[in-house]
Amino acid sequence: MENRVLLVAKDIDKRFGITHAVNNVSLTINAGEIRALIGENGSGKSTFSQMLCGIYTIGGGTFTLDGKELHCRNQVEANNEGVAIIVQEMGTLSGLTVAENIFLGHEEPFMHMGIKDTRAMNKEAQRLLNEYGFGRIKAGDMIDHYNFEDRKLVEIVKGTYMKPKILVIDETTTALSQNGRLELYKIMDAIRADGRSVIFISHDLNEVLTHTDTISILRDGEYIDTVKTKDMTEDDLKRLMVGREIGSAYYRTDYGEPISDEVVLSVKDVSVPGQISHVTFDLHKGEILGFGGLSECGMHEVGKAIFAASWDRSGSVTLADGTQINDIPTAIKHSIAYASKDRDNESIILNESIRNNVILPSIDDLANHGILSGKKLTAFADKYAKDMQTKMQNVGQFVSDLSGGNKQKVVLARWIGKGSDILVLDSPTRGIDVKVKQAIYALMADLRKQGKSIIMISEEIPELLGMADRIIVMKDGEFSGEFLRDPKLSEEDLIAKMV
Repeated sequence: MENRVLLVAKDIDKRFGITHAVNNVSLTINAGEIRALIGENGSGKSTFSQMLCGIYTIGGGTFTLDGKELHCRNQVEANNEGVAIIVQEMGTLSGLTVAENIFLGHEEPFMHMGIKDTRAMNKEAQRLLNEYGFGRIKAGDMIDHYNFEDRKLVEIVKGTYMKPKILVIDETTTALSQNGRLELYKIMDAIRADGRSVIFISHDLNEVLTHTDTISILRDGEYIDTVKTKDMTEDDLKRLMVGREIGSAYYRTDYGEPISDEVVLSVKDVSVPGQISHVTFDLHKGEILGFGGLSECGMHEVGKAIFAASWDRSGSVTLADGTQINDIPTAIKHSIAYASKDRDNESIILNESIRNNVILPSIDDLANHGILSGKKLTAFADKYAKDMQTKMQNVGQFVSDLSGGNKQKVVLARWIGKGSDILVLDSPTRGIDVKVKQAIYALMADLRKQGKSIIMISEEIPELLGMADRIIVMKDGEFSGEFLRDPKLSEEDLIAKMV
């Protein structure tokens, strides 16, 4: 790691209404350094980084890059100054091709007399995709043809091909398979070797300890400390993030409890072309059924299929009373909840209030002879948002203003408020800090004790081992293994069935 100072952040400040999101934060990053930026959800990590990258205006203070003060009004200006970001949620634009997304804001080399040379743009984009090892993604395809992970790979190319001096990676790895993560780590290492720097935001503390040089901690918008990675343990970092000992008892500690014989949901011979093939299983009352595998194994499609969100699904999804789940309104009416891995696009309405997000599936229940009371709706949303300890100004606040963890709390508040008996949770702790993870695991355990049934789809093996009564492992769209909860069950046992 070089000693030359590359970035100086001095007294960076930002408020959103009464919320002091970033409070006079100062830090220095050297050239050739991978700097982790960690903290609980709502600690100010993303706000700080998005001010650096021109997404938010700077409320106060200055960023100085290589001796030059930055005044970026948008991401294109930040790119031109040598700063790029790969955001946590979707960062590509629908309706454009892969190539158009990669070169968005930088189309000049492909313009001739005001006309875009699409062929030349596609050729250069494909060259870059091939160079990065992402050649299966075609430059001329519409970006909408690709799934969440592939769109993240396109963002990686977009954010790095111009060789930025500072690359911000904001919770990107949670959207990637293991292979995708390995490719990103290689890119990070190459940036460091080239004398440029990375700001790496992640809630995966093991990942932080493995792939960074130094770590800066924020708490409630304030700078706490910067430490050398080699001197830290996970417990050290948790203590710095939370301000107290948090302990490691995230998961359930019970073993050997029998699974109820009562079947609440039967999935039989369900297929989705190119995704899953002839999936059959039963879900029992009071059971946490885990689904695991590599990102493209088909497990995410299982969740959508159960909720009838897969339009080309075949086979049957049947409740205990014989009800067939063939559309989303039927699923909701019959007490099935679904929280997607792609939270911002499929689980919440970003440009709506917390209130309207929470009440959405419960509107019919809250109506009195077809009439809705605004006061009643607000009280309902306020109760369940507060039950989930959502950090907010009030339920009138837009969901887009919330951190990732607080967005997830809104998603869960919606379904807890609905009183759903079957919850399909796809990557429920993706992009969530350690304290909120602990709260979500406790909630899942409590719901299980209430007799609710949970399907938990997760790419995190410790989460599966720690929370599930039964684990189904998938590979290539089919089941490859099934395990009952057991303290002797190991990560290696599951991995052997995944690969």
